[in-house]
Amino acid sequence: MTENVSVITLFVLSGFNETKNYQAYIFALTLLCYCFILLVNVAVILTVILDRNLHEPMYILLCTFCMNGLYGTTGFYPKFLWDLLSPVHVISYSGCLIQALVMYSFACSDLSILAVMAYDRYVAICRPLQYNSIMSKQRVILLVCFSWLTPFCIIGTNIVLTSRLKLCSPYIEGIFCVNWIIVKLACFPADTLINNIVAYITILIYVFHGLFIAWSYMYLIKTCVHSKENRAKFMQTCVPHLISLMTFLGTILFDIMNIRYGSKDLPRTFQNFIALEFLFIPPIVNPLIYGFKLTKIRKRVHGFITFKVK
Repeated sequence: MTENVSVITLFVLSGFNETKNYQAYIFALTLLCYCFILLVNVAVILTVILDRNLHEPMYILLCTFCMNGLYGTTGFYPKFLWDLLSPVHVISYSGCLIQALVMYSFACSDLSILAVMAYDRYVAICRPLQYNSIMSKQRVILLVCFSWLTPFCIIGTNIVLTSRLKLCSPYIEGIFCVNWIIVKLACFPADTLINNIVAYITILIYVFHGLFIAWSYMYLIKTCVHSKENRAKFMQTCVPHLISLMTFLGTILFDIMNIRYGSKDLPRTFQNFIALEFLFIPPIVNPLIYGFKLTKIRKRVHGFITFKVK
């Protein structure tokens, strides 16, 4: 068995086996979905970049949020679309590790950005007189780097630990690569103790992110209850964050619950849909919510569209 593990250079994505009869329809819907994700996210990004009035911490963080959405979806959709057109559904070993890195770092970065956004709203509403000094350009750049680089390094560590394992099966039960599935392919007995410890530490880190966000909004709500002006600020700028947070947590928790407690008797198509939720719901919902809810974004986009029509 030890001699065979070294020759595994390709993984077979077995999740496509039940989609052969309607892959053309899935391809059309997926392509439409991906194009729409690109359109709405790029629209928000360009709006923020081109309008100097939007060069404020809240909108810079929103721009970062949409960029991360493009990063995560680009790590999945092009390969998925290619597989739908291909009779053979395989991915290279290195490509699988890279895809797992992109998927996990995208999800963790989303939570980090939401945490930074919660901090930004806390300072804006609870400490308005100090906002400009606390959320300076340098501080915003550091927070953006934190929300991108920290998840990338943490997940990169998990992936490096996974890459050292000897694998005994080339079959991945799914339509894309995730780290825990690769670890499950390790030959028995495998030294996965370090992998498990680092994985639990990673989970703990992002649980603390979630607790920080919860604490921030509890404090914000407590502060805004007694002030009409603060309530207006909360409804205008915090509600989109909360919707994004609930959308993100809902899709991730649903996926985790399915992994942990889901029945293997469920149709593979349904399991694939659950696994893909976080790759199409948040990237579509987030820019739409912010585009409709934030007045400056909405007016800027409307003005741009009106100008083009004229």
